[in-house]
Amino acid sequence: MEIHYFAAARAARGRTQETLPETGSTLGQLLDLLGGLHTGTAAGMTLAEVFTRCTFLIDGRAARPADSLSGATRVDVLPPFAGG
Repeated sequence: MEIHYFAAARAARGRTQETLPETGSTLGQLLDLLGGLHTGTAAGMTLAEVFTRCTFLIDGRAARPADSLSGATRVDVLPPFAGG
């Protein structure tokens, strides 16, 4: 599973993407796993804290934590964006 981080999520994670062999069966389980793995940050917020403000895409479609990851290949983590 490819995880792609944008904006504040990228800053909290310290990278733009990563690949995980095991992710859990739902988006929520993946977020719990990632939040537990990556607790340190130079951005002022932990990754788990950033997740509370994010929207997510599973293979390009809007997703909620209860959504299944079965057959999915990519998750995008999208914090709120400023500007216009």
